[in-house]
Amino acid sequence: MNRISRLLALPLAGAAAALGLALPAQAETSNPGLPHGIDVSSFDQGIDWRSGDLAFGIAKATEGRTLDDPGFAQNWKELGQYGKVRGAYHYAHPDNDPVQEADHFVRVVQQQGLKDGDLLMLDLEDSDGRSTQAVNAWAKTWLERVTQQTGVKPFFYSSWSFAQQYGAGLGDYPLWVAHYGEDAGQVTPPAPWTSWTLHQYASTDHDHNVSRLSTDQLKALGYHQR
Repeated sequence: MNRISRLLALPLAGAAAALGLALPAQAETSNPGLPHGIDVSSFDQGIDWRSGDLAFGIAKATEGRTLDDPGFAQNWKELGQYGKVRGAYHYAHPDNDPVQEADHFVRVVQQQGLKDGDLLMLDLEDSDGRSTQAVNAWAKTWLERVTQQTGVKPFFYSSWSFAQQYGAGLGDYPLWVAHYGEDAGQVTPPAPWTSWTLHQYASTDHDHNVSRLSTDQLKALGYHQR
């Protein structure tokens, strides 16, 4: 999985994943006053979605125009089964057509079923060599397309610096920001956002996140039958 957090992960995480071992479900620096969750792909092993430490979970659904994450269906099913707030994310490649990528994502998620409160996310962390203006336009098109198709305003995920460089005009979309230089929940949002919703603050066994909002408030940002 080509994720920012994987590039920064501790060596122990890679060894644990390779051996299929489960490390503790919550990183030591998490803020006990905020809902905690993890984000995963098929590369993650040893996930127990029944854990009481987890308020939410975010699973990789798709990448690019054609790649489906092989672990998505099972993660999505178990997140629903165990009553977690669940989110699905798409890993973006801005050198592709944004409408094709958006439609691919929506199709895969809808095949697995959308329930009230489900969250949708764009994971944008690579420019593919394109200009800031081009990447920003790509993101706007993808986000608008998914909103039109589902009625859900997707989250925008990226690192703090990438979001600041490429996020012009996207401040109305909920921000899921990766910033490992701050303790859980102690992050200042990059411009143009005035607040963050999810903070990815560590990568140990899995990528760890906290929510500024309650679980009910998170669900309010998700899918609702039209």
